[in-house]
Amino acid sequence: MEVCYQLPVLPLDRPVPKHVLSRRGAISFSSSSSLFGAPDPRQLSQRRGAISYDSSDQTALYIRMLARLGCGSTSASSDPERRVHRLLSFQRYLHSSRLLRGVPQQIPLHILDEDYTGQARCMLEKVGNWNFDIFLFDRLTNGNSLITLTFHLLNQYGLVELFQLDMVKLWRFLVMVQEDYHSDNPYHNAVHAADVTQAMYCYLREPMLAKSLTSKDILLGLLAAATHDLDHPGVNQPFLIKTDHYLATLYRNTSVLENHHWKSAVGLLRETGLFSHLPAEDRLNMERDLGSLILATDISRQNDYLSRFRLHLDQENLCMSTASHRHFVLQMALKCADICNPCRPWELSKQWSEKVTEEFFQQGDIEKKHKLEVSPLCDREMNTVGNIQIGFMTYVAEPLFAEWARFCDTRLSQTMLGHMGLNKASWGGLQQEPAPVSEEAEPSTACADKGDAATAPSDGSTATTAGGTSSKEIPQGSRES
Repeated sequence: MEVCYQLPVLPLDRPVPKHVLSRRGAISFSSSSSLFGAPDPRQLSQRRGAISYDSSDQTALYIRMLARLGCGSTSASSDPERRVHRLLSFQRYLHSSRLLRGVPQQIPLHILDEDYTGQARCMLEKVGNWNFDIFLFDRLTNGNSLITLTFHLLNQYGLVELFQLDMVKLWRFLVMVQEDYHSDNPYHNAVHAADVTQAMYCYLREPMLAKSLTSKDILLGLLAAATHDLDHPGVNQPFLIKTDHYLATLYRNTSVLENHHWKSAVGLLRETGLFSHLPAEDRLNMERDLGSLILATDISRQNDYLSRFRLHLDQENLCMSTASHRHFVLQMALKCADICNPCRPWELSKQWSEKVTEEFFQQGDIEKKHKLEVSPLCDREMNTVGNIQIGFMTYVAEPLFAEWARFCDTRLSQTMLGHMGLNKASWGGLQQEPAPVSEEAEPSTACADKGDAATAPSDGSTATTAGGTSSKEIPQGSRES
């Protein structure tokens, strides 16, 4: 049965109402709220991070203690790593404060009107196309691409009615999700989450998945895609570890960012009460399965998942009627969606490459400023967009998408591999182009610069321009992928 809903239209000529965005941090706690139930409306909700909890929860007590130490300490330290720690914590507090984040942003150049709203609706009719331009869609929705896209897909599958989701709670949840992504991150922001959600939808429509997945699988897949990088700080896990950040301590230096994204998502689910009408056991299972999907996006565990996937394909023993096998396929689909930028058409792929590389370089600028060891791929003087991108395709993307094509030998899989091959060749061609040399530059200097670029390490991720831009004091979001 196909269920249709009237898609609520965002007020494109003004920001989302303040009462919807009135939130402070990302961890809600109440001494009387139940573990799964909605918070007591009679009490003022406070939030600091991304985990809902009550006063008896040890994690809550630990984070509260950290908050006191971070905000109340007056002792000074000359250790540069400690200074970065305090800066990042303070920036995180400022960024998460809805008193600051809720300030309406000025709409540039024009006020969006019904013409733009209509164009956004037209784009949604082709949301399953692999060349879907998420950057254009984000402009047409006035920066609300993640809310609009996810809401549309949940309605399109009839999941709102099937799971009896309260429309107001769902809308509030999606607004909070989008708002908890850091808009000042060049790459790990709400547009990236929307792009991953759109890619996930394309994979869910593949015959191998479409004929086997349950409605619960689809709901989890879309929610995991939308929340997989929630509250990303714009720096990677090694940075958090070497600066002794409290998140690294909390998660014992293991899948630090992914654990935080998962707990952030759980916090929003509980705060909004989106699943509060479901039995407690079902809610707990949904949260656990959501975490299993998000944790699979940890790039440091790439080889483990890929080896397991390859073994299943070699032995031809993936059984889509088995719940655990379907869940594993969902994990692989989300991993593909998360790093599918090299598989997009060149015009889109190049933009993503430039954005992620700029985020790397901004982290490197901070590390240099505080005299920390610069992380691999983060030195804008030693790396280029091209060598980072080629290395990422060679060692990470190509092996993963080759196995995915074995599993789903479809037109989409071949299209993705084709785009990746063309994009890799394009980056290779750009790498070989001689850099323009100013008339004052001496020939020996120009040759030395060219040699450094040619020998720069080529392992990595997606990419951006190697040109310098003024970096933030501390970037506001992160995950290592």
